Amino acid sequence: MKIKVLFIFLFVGLIGNSQSEFSKLLSEISTAPSAENIEKDIQKLVSFGTRHTLSDTISITRGIGAARRWIKSEFDKISQDCNNCLEVSYQRNFVPKNNQRIVHDTWIVNVMAIQRGTKYPNRYVIMSGDIDSRVSDVNNYTSDSPGANDNASGMAGTIEAARILSKYKFPTSIIYVGLSGEEQGLYGGAHMAKVAKEQGWDIVGVINNDMIGNIKGIDGVIDNSSFRVFSEAISMETTEQERNAMRYYGGEIDGPSRQLARYIDKLTDDYMTNLDAIMIYRLDRFGRGGHHRPFNDAGFTGVRIMETHENYNEQHQDLRTENGIKYGDVIESVNFEYAAKLTAVNALTLASLASAPPEPKNLMIGGIVQPSTRLKWDEVNNTDIIGYKIYWRDTTSPQWQYSRFVGKVTDYTLKNIVIDNYLFGVATVGKNGAESLIQFPRKLIPKGE
Repeated sequence: MKIKVLFIFLFVGLIGNSQSEFSKLLSEISTAPSAENIEKDIQKLVSFGTRHTLSDTISITRGIGAARRWIKSEFDKISQDCNNCLEVSYQRNFVPKNNQRIVHDTWIVNVMAIQRGTKYPNRYVIMSGDIDSRVSDVNNYTSDSPGANDNASGMAGTIEAARILSKYKFPTSIIYVGLSGEEQGLYGGAHMAKVAKEQGWDIVGVINNDMIGNIKGIDGVIDNSSFRVFSEAISMETTEQERNAMRYYGGEIDGPSRQLARYIDKLTDDYMTNLDAIMIYRLDRFGRGGHHRPFNDAGFTGVRIMETHENYNEQHQDLRTENGIKYGDVIESVNFEYAAKLTAVNALTLASLASAPPEPKNLMIGGIVQPSTRLKWDEVNNTDIIGYKIYWRDTTSPQWQYSRFVGKVTDYTLKNIVIDNYLFGVATVGKNGAESLIQFPRKLIPKGE
């Protein structure tokens, strides 16, 4: 008996040490992004004059062609510094003239860097920023369009995250990508999502960064202590049967993208100082769109991270001054320290998800007219897990409030917790302490099982 007790204490101690090391890693990452690097990269992107999708692709100093070649060169430099740990490439898609926002034939070109996972090379977490910019006329591809905040800030944050995370190794692959054609109709993201679907990529989640550098809102508020996370309610792959079940069992605000938003919120609370994630229960801003949407449309998990207070005078505007008001997306309006903080949130999320084991599958729930709630799921075939954690919350709560680690079981009953009063989920827990995204039960446990 003494030997068994000693073994348990040693095992728990080893787990505790691993979790402590993982927490230390995330703490390091939370302060790693450099405001100076982000400022330098935004300045470089602005220096190309315009990055309009239809702008010059030949010049070495002006236009989107020069911008994307520079982005690729930065990814190449980062890869050289980590012993060629990044697979850097262009991803091209030809779009013919369509008389709407593509006024001449053009190639939409994304710039992609893959940090291949040590255990799950075809499983991905993705951080994206947009390369392109625009002025008032969406088809004006010759005028200066600095796009400092929209979206050189998101692109610079993506490059900086690659600099930081390429110093580490993760079980799951990470993709850092600059997407093109956003202002012309989300073309770059749509093509990448199409390729991912055709090639069977296992995408854990997409974090789209679109405007992460402004702290002075058009509403007069100055705020560097919060940011927004937009997420759709349910997956576009939700079946009609599942939608009907939501009327009786819930889940209408518990799709995978919403779980990713909660995951980001929790990491921000745990590791970031004086920064709050505001979850917005909406795909995107009212009547507007971003590059996470094509991934959502294809059934992938994805969210948008951005500043809390926008300044519309600095978005999609010709450079000018009218009635004493300056218009245009210029670098003087970007707060680099704030952009660095939001980059840290991204890096934390990428590192945590890339370190975590796969999520439980086929999660089912039972407990109708019972005093307790039962959850059942398929075993995750992974030697690096220590078990599973059950979460639950009040039906009106935005964030998971309660949890219980249940070990390496795949069938567990929460005694005296009535199914009617809460919403439930389950996550896989690795030996290092990293947790998967929480999964919401979509099926009832069959009678007699």
